[in-house]
Amino acid sequence: MVAETNEPGSSVSLVARRHGVSPNQLFTWRRLAEQGALTATRAEEEVVPASAFRAQQEQIRQLQRLLGKKTLEAEILKEALEVAAGPRKRLLQSFLPPKDVTR
Repeated sequence: MVAETNEPGSSVSLVARRHGVSPNQLFTWRRLAEQGALTATRAEEEVVPASAFRAQQEQIRQLQRLLGKKTLEAEILKEALEVAAGPRKRLLQSFLPPKDVTR
């Protein structure tokens, strides 16, 4: 409909009447099209409400924080395992022959 309003000999009122919409609505659509608001639909991308987009952004932030915490916990546990296994490794190595001795 917006494209029809730009055709020679056509007017917003005429196009609005032909399609059964308010001329004010068609003027709004023309203004939005001029501002680039229709680029997502031209690109055939899905358009979602801004509230849903914001909710998804917040969920991503929460998941990133949780991932950071879990990564830190894994590092701490890894270091704790190395410290706890340290004396045992030294004890086992004392029973093994040195690596540089040939048989």
